[in-house]
Amino acid sequence: MRRLKKRFQFLNAARGERISGRFFVLQRVRVEQEDFGVGFTVTKRMGNSAERNRIKRRLRAAVMACKGCFADRHDYVLIGKREVLNAPFAELVQRLGSTLQRMERRPPPADRPASPNS
Repeated sequence: MRRLKKRFQFLNAARGERISGRFFVLQRVRVEQEDFGVGFTVTKRMGNSAERNRIKRRLRAAVMACKGCFADRHDYVLIGKREVLNAPFAELVQRLGSTLQRMERRPPPADRPASPNS
C-alpha cells in the first residue's frame, strides 16, 4: 500500500470514479503502479485541526482493516466527513468494505477530458 501525498495524485483520483456515502466520499482511478495507493483529505469545514486529524486517523484505521478489499493498480482518495467522529468503528469499516465492493461491480467510466485548469 502506497500513501498518496502529492497534489497531482489527488487531482488524478478526482478525475476517476466517485461514490458518496454517509461517512466519506471515495474516489478511485486506475494507475500504472503494481500496488494500490490511498490518500486522505478532510476540509477545514469539518472542524478544527484536532477533529480533522481524528477523522483522518479513524479513516486510516478503517483502511487497514479493509486492506484486502482494495484493488491493485488503483489510487483511492477518501474525503472524510464529520460523521466519522461519532460513528461506531465497526460500522465505519463495514461501510468502507461495502463501498469498495460496490465500486468493483460498477463498469469503468469513460475517460473524462482533463479540465483546462489542471
